Amino acid sequence: MRIAAWTGFVSIFALAVAGCSLAHFESPRLSVLKIDLLDSDILSQHFQLRLRVQNPNDRELPVRAITLKLELAGEPFGDGVSGQNFVVPAHGEAEFDLALTTNLAGALMHYIGRKDKGANSVEYRLSGKVDLASGFVRSIPFDDTGQLPIH
Repeated sequence: MRIAAWTGFVSIFALAVAGCSLAHFESPRLSVLKIDLLDSDILSQHFQLRLRVQNPNDRELPVRAITLKLELAGEPFGDGVSGQNFVVPAHGEAEFDLALTTNLAGALMHYIGRKDKGANSVEYRLSGKVDLASGFVRSIPFDDTGQLPIH
């Protein structure tokens, strides 16, 4: 009886370990393609970001939501969320829109100041998490940087 119980425990443990290793996802890479101002008032501004997500994994990513923080030129710029469901193919990419809200009085002045100094791009940083619609792993963190052209 003890041997049968022990063998069952070892089998369950082995399956759990195998499942955890199969559920590992490498962080996706996100990049900003475009930022459009939707509306603004004196207290807040609402933007729509067009983003690209690249999946370095050998399995598709069934995205349920993405939440992120955006920094421009090292300054906090805004928080965003996308509740749009989509699937990023294995070793593939997808584009999506995300709503971003800011309180950007200081950040906007810094951004405008860079344009006045002749800069034709601004460094950005995206950090947050991708929530998955299925699987053992429910969310994957990310932290990416890039350059955004100033027009």
